[in-house]
Amino acid sequence: MYPILCNRIDALQIPHEYYQPALKGYYKAVQVSRADTLSVSVVIKNYQQVLAFLYAMKEVNENPRLLANVTMGFHIYDSYFNDRLTFQTTMNLLYSPKKTVPNYKCNSGKNLIAITGALHSETSLHMATISSIYKIPQVSYYLFDPLFSTKTQFPFIYRVVPNEKHQYMGIVKLLKHFQWIWVGIITLDDDKGESFVRTLVPMLSQNGICSAFTDRMPSITNFLEIHDSYMETEKTLNFFRINEVKALLVYAETHSVLSLKFLLTQNNDIADTLDRVWIMTAQWDFPALQFHKDWDTMVFQGTLSFAAHSREVLGFQHFLTTIKPNLLKKDNFINDFWEQAFNCLFSNYYTGEEHTEICTGREKLQNLPGPFFEMKMTAQSYSVYNAVCVVAHALNAMRSLDSQQRMMRTLGSPQPWQLHSFLRRISFNNSAGDLVSFDEQCELEGGFDIINWITFSNKSFSRVKVGKLNPHVLSTKQLYINDGKILWHSNFNKTPPFSICNDHCHPGSVRKKKDGKPFCCYDCVSCPKGKISNQNDMDNCIQCPDDQYANINQDGCLPKSLNFLFYDEPLSIGLAFMAALLSAITVLVLGIFVKYQHTPIVKANNRYLTYTLLISLLLCFLCSFLFIGKPHTIICIFRQTTFGIIFSVAISSVLAKTITVVLAFVATKPGSRIRSWVGKRLATFMILFCSVFQLLLCIIWLCTAPPFLDLDMHSLTKEIVVECNEGSDFMFYCVLGCLGILALISFIVAFFARTLPDTFNETKFITFSMLVFCSVWITFVPTYLSTKGKYMVVVEIFSILTSSAGLLGCIFFPKCYIIALKPELNSKELIIRRT
Repeated sequence: MYPILCNRIDALQIPHEYYQPALKGYYKAVQVSRADTLSVSVVIKNYQQVLAFLYAMKEVNENPRLLANVTMGFHIYDSYFNDRLTFQTTMNLLYSPKKTVPNYKCNSGKNLIAITGALHSETSLHMATISSIYKIPQVSYYLFDPLFSTKTQFPFIYRVVPNEKHQYMGIVKLLKHFQWIWVGIITLDDDKGESFVRTLVPMLSQNGICSAFTDRMPSITNFLEIHDSYMETEKTLNFFRINEVKALLVYAETHSVLSLKFLLTQNNDIADTLDRVWIMTAQWDFPALQFHKDWDTMVFQGTLSFAAHSREVLGFQHFLTTIKPNLLKKDNFINDFWEQAFNCLFSNYYTGEEHTEICTGREKLQNLPGPFFEMKMTAQSYSVYNAVCVVAHALNAMRSLDSQQRMMRTLGSPQPWQLHSFLRRISFNNSAGDLVSFDEQCELEGGFDIINWITFSNKSFSRVKVGKLNPHVLSTKQLYINDGKILWHSNFNKTPPFSICNDHCHPGSVRKKKDGKPFCCYDCVSCPKGKISNQNDMDNCIQCPDDQYANINQDGCLPKSLNFLFYDEPLSIGLAFMAALLSAITVLVLGIFVKYQHTPIVKANNRYLTYTLLISLLLCFLCSFLFIGKPHTIICIFRQTTFGIIFSVAISSVLAKTITVVLAFVATKPGSRIRSWVGKRLATFMILFCSVFQLLLCIIWLCTAPPFLDLDMHSLTKEIVVECNEGSDFMFYCVLGCLGILALISFIVAFFARTLPDTFNETKFITFSMLVFCSVWITFVPTYLSTKGKYMVVVEIFSILTSSAGLLGCIFFPKCYIIALKPELNSKELIIRRT
């Protein structure tokens, strides 16, 4: 048996001389009569780690394929959380325990190959301060702090736990998963607590999570002052007072766990802490001292904690059933553990006091409550188990190489420094089936389990794995949680609580920061018109896509409907009926004038001009049908240009009629040269000139910026306007302007000629018709510009129909009245007599 493995177990025993005065009635120390033994109070739960170490050594030594013909031995030391004892026992490992002389081995009989431990980060680092001088490998199973990950400062430390930086990331993901954005932090008032807060709080802020408070508990450095210190601290703790914070994040190392439990023990109203979710870091466990036996563990019901990934090791529970005090005579801890675990005394130490039970050695570990001892291997014990296996497999790999075997024959026993190259490349599957290997930082390439703690009234509890954190996969898949497996505290009605500064801002509103408050505290304000928020707690409203609009609650977008003048809607039917009726009336009037074309009233003002005007008015009525229905590109091109050209023919015909009347009276003077212009020549010239000019404008319009089909997404809130874009507004208004000028000239000429003594008052009727026409189109422009969607088309159709109807009615209704009802007035003799 040449390699000796040393293990360090911290906080396994706490001397009564330090601990008892602090309890002040909460714990009655067990009296022992052994004068040569220091009375101690054992942290019973941690003894499983000693047993996991023993089981791993037993498994290694009984494995014929591992370290054949070699037996591994060990020494176990306790440092009592004391720095001086840590350095002293580390020196005892290297030199003679009776007389420590640095750099001299005085028949110590030890062949130290590696060190494992310890249960506390600072203890591990204190050990490394000495062991690293001699390049002794140290396999740590509880060193989480990321500040100590540098291989420059501690090049010979190997960790069988993941780096704590992954746990920080997991905490953030866990809080985001349950939408806990208003959390409290509880930690010890020491450097590690400050490091935890300094590292985590910025990460929380970057992910939209606020720290409501940070409670710092006194560190257990002097047990004589613990009670007074805690009584003072309890008055200032926020988590007893701020009930809105339902998620409490605890940096739960062994010290802080004991401190937290002590604080909760002092609190008279335990109900203050029941409606909370405790979130513990991977160092958390349920360690208990003797005075905790009557303490209600239900306060931790539903706790969520991280734990270094572990599996159940086959055979370990059976091994625990074989543990008896008389079977491990060399175990210096077993008697103290057994007495305090079962609250008894061995007979040879019995003092005769009443109410003291005798330890029989037949007590069963499985009967102990969970806070004191568990039969299933805990995550910490699993790490201890892996630490032993790592050293054993590294030694086995070193022995397997021929070159190393030759060196062993040459140099004798293996030296600790020879083991480093094998530890760095270690990779094997342990008996539980997990792969154990180190990354480039000599840390375990593993993840964390998410544990849900279920407590029972009989002081027992159950760990339930409800998820896992794997930092070595894609970010979106690193955290997995089975929400259905989580058992919450009964106060939460089987659902996770809300831990927020104020109520969520529901869809339709957004968050607005409160002045002087953390960013998690905010007011909710409604989104402005046209914008939405479709999730809780959005910071900004979003605009709906162009083809959608915000619903009434402003929490979603609805598709816009198409807006154009459908054929089947009442408005379109009414306009179409009006256009058809006026077209029929125009045809009727045209028929009457054709039938009575030889009568004086028809011949009096150039019947061909009359026919031209009636046909152009008929086309004006019919062109309104181009504006009804869903437009397309061809319709858009012909809609305004057809309207402009036809109306220019109609207005130029009215102008020609007006000028013809005026010239007719001027031409009656003897010797007038104007007589030759009166008749078809002048009328034809005027109609052609005006129409060709309008036609040229339309051609220029179509060649430069023709109308096109367009979808107006923004004019109407809930509809998409399917319209004909004019292409060039300037050319559109030029066409309208040309018609306006013709109408204005016709009106002026007719107005000044209204007093001429024509038999049928032609100029008066033309004056009134042009007054109606100009009035319609003057009101058209502002009305057209102030309407949107299909109503712009309606305004234009109505203007076309009313202005055309004005011309038809004012000019032709009086003549039709005479032809149909006063035929006696339609005679040549009457005209001669009046003239």
